[in-house]
Amino acid sequence: MSKTQISVLPLLVLSVAMLLWASSFIALKFAFVDYSPMFVIWARMIVASCCFVLFIKQFFRFEYKAGDWKLLFFMALLEPCIYFVLEAEALMNTSAAQAGTITAILPLLIAVIAFFTLGERITRTQLLGFGIAFTGVVALSLGSEATENAPNPAWGNFLEFLAMCCAAGYSVLLKRFSVRYSAVFLTAFPAFVGAFFFTPFVLMMPFPTHFSVTGASAILYLGMVVTLGAYLCYNFAISRIPVTVAGSFSNLIPVFTVMLAWLILDESLSYSQLLACGLVALGVYVSQKRGGFKKA
Repeated sequence: MSKTQISVLPLLVLSVAMLLWASSFIALKFAFVDYSPMFVIWARMIVASCCFVLFIKQFFRFEYKAGDWKLLFFMALLEPCIYFVLEAEALMNTSAAQAGTITAILPLLIAVIAFFTLGERITRTQLLGFGIAFTGVVALSLGSEATENAPNPAWGNFLEFLAMCCAAGYSVLLKRFSVRYSAVFLTAFPAFVGAFFFTPFVLMMPFPTHFSVTGASAILYLGMVVTLGAYLCYNFAISRIPVTVAGSFSNLIPVFTVMLAWLILDESLSYSQLLACGLVALGVYVSQKRGGFKKA
């Protein structure tokens, strides 16, 4: 494989992962119509775990070092456990388009965590970009009005922001382990942990007694296509490129999400919300300008 192919492949794979993640906001909206958020998350993890049984041989290909289990479990606790709880509750209160827009600040959050853990310095330009993007996120929430799809958008957007904090911590830990662990292991392990984590919550709730083709199809899509496909793509790519570069690709999620929400859910953004989205995009652009990331 040529050098050009090696550099292009992770970028293409990352783009596919971002499209799949964007589609998850739409699928969750459909699933939550028929089933409770906790049941949907649990079923998603069960479906993903069953799929990973097919890759059981690749699962055990890793180079374990003493103490790894602590950070591995912490990584899985951040995502999918806490992350999915926050995102599920967020999508019960805000629209898919707004939740997708919040993901634009993920690269900046990754940069902040990378500053403390990976030795990447945060420049003044990057701090400026973070401030602009965060202002845009606040403006997006303040300019939101309650609708049928978004009964409490300000609260939902805040929860999605917290979910992005978990995703940023997950990404940095993922980069740390990608040197010694395969993409299959780093994708399957959190799914297995998530399945066990959500089981007690589901057992404490009334189990669904009805069957919905739409809801079940959405759950299967989330477990098989998004969890299996998107996370495998992301974990594969992050093992080959810097975490800050991989994180910057999450800027595609708001674009894909808004497009899919408009096409499938008939969602739209007001002019003030579009301006807020533009502010988020501007902040992200400023932070990604040349010289935004430097090695300490």
